[in-house]
Amino acid sequence: MATATTSAKVVSLHTVSADKASDKKWGKPVMKLGFCVVPSVLLRAQQRLGLNPTQLAVLLQLADYWWEPDRKPYPSKQALSERLGLSPRQIQRYIAELEEGGLVRRVERHATNGGKLSNEYDLSGLVERLKKIAPEIEAANEMKRAVTRRGGIKKAAVSPA
Repeated sequence: MATATTSAKVVSLHTVSADKASDKKWGKPVMKLGFCVVPSVLLRAQQRLGLNPTQLAVLLQLADYWWEPDRKPYPSKQALSERLGLSPRQIQRYIAELEEGGLVRRVERHATNGGKLSNEYDLSGLVERLKKIAPEIEAANEMKRAVTRRGGIKKAAVSPA
């Protein structure tokens, strides 16, 4: 039986229920296993960010471990390796590339005995880049809508009854 001191150190996992639309779209059994919120601008700006498909996959995996805003994700290279079917060395190289691009920053973690733990991954560089890109994408969307309204689709005239 766990003591009060031991249980205070355990981070409880909480299940967040998806909305009904997600359940309907993906199915309850799928959504019950969890989900990850990723801004669409990350997917839409992949090319603009200079991300190849594997770099994007690594970022998406890191995002899946980022559960709380003030707690950086810290999956092991082995865990990422197993999820993506890449070697831990390949994971290390892709993360180094993301770090060189200013999207990720590795933060070493150490146990109380001085041993190494998995790195923490600070995604604030990615967040800042997306914040800068978002208004440009929104402006481009507005221009597309304006062009469509002016010369594309015409509203049908309604005749008086």
